[in-house]
Amino acid sequence: MNRAIFLPAAAMVALTFAVWLRMYSSRVGEMRRKRIHPQAVATSAQMAARLEDTRAADNFRNLFELPVLFYLALVVAALTAQVDTVVLALAWLFVALRIVHSAIHCSYNKVMHRFQAYLAGSVALWALWGVLAAGLLRG
Repeated sequence: MNRAIFLPAAAMVALTFAVWLRMYSSRVGEMRRKRIHPQAVATSAQMAARLEDTRAADNFRNLFELPVLFYLALVVAALTAQVDTVVLALAWLFVALRIVHSAIHCSYNKVMHRFQAYLAGSVALWALWGVLAAGLLRG
C-alpha cells in the first residue's frame, strides 16, 4: 500500500486542528471580554445571538462537510491500489485550496474570494472521485 496517499489526510487533520485552536481562542476571548457565562451560550442559537465573531466556528463546521468525501476518496484510492501521480496531485490540490478557503474564512472573510476557493476545491474533489470511479470501472 502506498502510504503517501495518507499525507494529504494528515495535512487536512492539521488544518482542522489549527482552525479548532483559532475557534477556541476567539470564542473564549470574546466570552471573557463580554463576560458571557458559558451556560448563556449552551445552544447554537444562543451562541449566534451572543457572539459576534463566528468565522472560525463556521469554518470548523465546513471542515466536516466536503472533506468527509475527501477522506473517503483517499481510503478508496489506497484500498484499490489507485495511488498515482494524478490522484496525489488532486488530493494535495484539494488540501491547498481548503487551506486558502480556511485562511480567508477565518480572517477577512470576503465571500466571493472564499467561494472561489471553495468552488476550485470542490472541482478538485469531484475530479479526484472521477479518476477513482473510472479506475473502479476498469477493474
